[in-house]
Amino acid sequence: MSTIDEVKARIDIVDLISETVQLRRSGKNYTGFCPFHTNTRTPAFAVFQESGTWRCFGQCNEGGDIFRFVMKKEGWDFSEALRYLAERAGVQLHTPTAEEQAEAEEHAVLRNLLEEATVFYHHQLLHTSQGKVALDYLRDKRSLSDETIEAFGLGYAPPGWEILLEHLKRKGYSETELVEAGLVSVREETATPEPPGAADAEIRHPKRHLYDRFRNRIMFPIRDERGRMTGFGARILNPDDVPKFLNSPQGPLFDKGRLLYGLDRARKVIRDMEQVVIVEGYLDVIALHQAGFQNAVSPMGTALTGHQLNLLKRYNPRIVLALDPDIAGSQATLRGLQVARQSLEHSSDPVFDARGLISHEARLQADIRVVTLPDGQDPDEVVAGDPQLWAKLVADARPVVIHVMETLAGDRNLDDPKEKTELANQVLPLIEDVASPIERDTYRQRLARLLKVSERALLEMAPQTVRSRRRPQPAVRQEPLPDSPAAASQEKKSAALGAYAVGYGLEAHCLGVLLRRPDLLYQVDRRLQEASLARLTAEDFRHSDHQAIFRLLQESMDQDMAEPLNFIMSSLNLAMMEVADEILVRTAKLDTGDDRVLDDLLRGILDLRRRGLYQNLDYLRFLQEEALTEGDLRANQYREMISDYVRAKMLLDKAAGRNSNRITPSR
Repeated sequence: MSTIDEVKARIDIVDLISETVQLRRSGKNYTGFCPFHTNTRTPAFAVFQESGTWRCFGQCNEGGDIFRFVMKKEGWDFSEALRYLAERAGVQLHTPTAEEQAEAEEHAVLRNLLEEATVFYHHQLLHTSQGKVALDYLRDKRSLSDETIEAFGLGYAPPGWEILLEHLKRKGYSETELVEAGLVSVREETATPEPPGAADAEIRHPKRHLYDRFRNRIMFPIRDERGRMTGFGARILNPDDVPKFLNSPQGPLFDKGRLLYGLDRARKVIRDMEQVVIVEGYLDVIALHQAGFQNAVSPMGTALTGHQLNLLKRYNPRIVLALDPDIAGSQATLRGLQVARQSLEHSSDPVFDARGLISHEARLQADIRVVTLPDGQDPDEVVAGDPQLWAKLVADARPVVIHVMETLAGDRNLDDPKEKTELANQVLPLIEDVASPIERDTYRQRLARLLKVSERALLEMAPQTVRSRRRPQPAVRQEPLPDSPAAASQEKKSAALGAYAVGYGLEAHCLGVLLRRPDLLYQVDRRLQEASLARLTAEDFRHSDHQAIFRLLQESMDQDMAEPLNFIMSSLNLAMMEVADEILVRTAKLDTGDDRVLDDLLRGILDLRRRGLYQNLDYLRFLQEEALTEGDLRANQYREMISDYVRAKMLLDKAAGRNSNRITPSR
């Protein structure tokens, strides 16, 4: 992850702009008065939180990302804006070491390798006789559609010991890379050969044997929140095999405490629905997404970590845990209260750690709730039987403290004074851990009603529980606050956090092609002019880092002192070099000598323009409706702007059709 990516991930554009502009929510976007020109009648300034961009539809007619906003507001260049935002985000600008550069290159290779494995497993599932058993299981037993299977890239690992190993070696990957990616395991064997003349002597030496890690299993590709491959989860088909679920081993890319299955597909919906639901299994996530509940994610089969909760809170602070009754039931709840967190982290089973959740809730300023499923049913079974029941269960999710007190009360005789005392001793420490005094008071009142005792009796017990809570607890590991320098250091090598703009990857791809083939810039401009479209400019890219690199690309074509790419790289500062390196990695395997690369590039550029145009059209129509309602004369101006955009859309559609006709189908 580049420094610029990390800054974007850590700063919410709405929070940043709200310091200058009074914004109000409008659907999933925000509106206000543009700070760059005088206008007190119609709020023509829009902030698109999902894409991390802003735009003025008034006098300025400008837009961009967080860097562009600060540059325009302060009159700074990109480097000055980067320094300011990096300091604000707690991101250290530093010179990448040789080791860090090598690590970035290694990670790119491993991600490409995992993508190759995904394609292999998917083919085995859909097009082999051995994979038919797994495919029938997914279709018939789990009721997954072919579209869902395709969308999640599900696959099948054949039962052989070296099938994937040999396949990927033929693709040119080394055994070391296969082991590093977690696709292949190593077993050290001991051989006992008998050399001539020493028949009775035994000479032992180790022999390294490689074999496929996943065999005869359904495969679930696991991606980070940006959609980048990190590893696999695998489920057995044969009930006699163990373990039931097997993940990739901990490695450079796969860290189960920092990943959430399905987050790459759920993050936008989480923002829209203003809620995330955490379920236990991969198949639960998939079934819920298929049923239309696309805000579901799953941990990697272990207790939730602070990093995972912090990651989710960046998308929305309302977090609902939809737990299996066996996990959220009384025995597991007690275990979560009594066992030290340090030991919980070494458990292979999911554990409901109520105290840990309350602690994270306070630090993250989140709203963590719990829903217990009907006995004997998993989320996929609930939603298959009655989707409305699932929606109601989630809507009725209870705060953690209420869930604990009612779960514990279900197994007790509350007419017995000693049972009441024991229950109070277990629940009161949780109440005292709650940050809000109003919530603490409310929970005490509820506990008093449940136990049929006075609040005074509970308050008399509270000082003892508070003192016990405040004793040193070395086993409880407190993670650093999200915005502290310690957290910045801790997350330095983690996956990028936060939302990335719509089309960011497409921008990077187009720019990567141009960096490798600068001569295509002239051909692109000629094609665009033939279609009565404007030449390619920096404004076609919405992100300031991409705009800066494109301007350097244009400069490189107007000089003859150095090769264009050398000129560009030598002109970039270190942070921008990271961006350029990532862009080049994206197109590392692109055959730039292929005649179709120009058509591919032009298609991408037209798509970029269409994305921006559609977003602008949607918002202009909203502004027009609002102006008409308020009798604002600017409604006519918006109508004219919409007409201009519609004409531009027609030209883009026509150019896209012409470009597609030029493409020769691959054979």
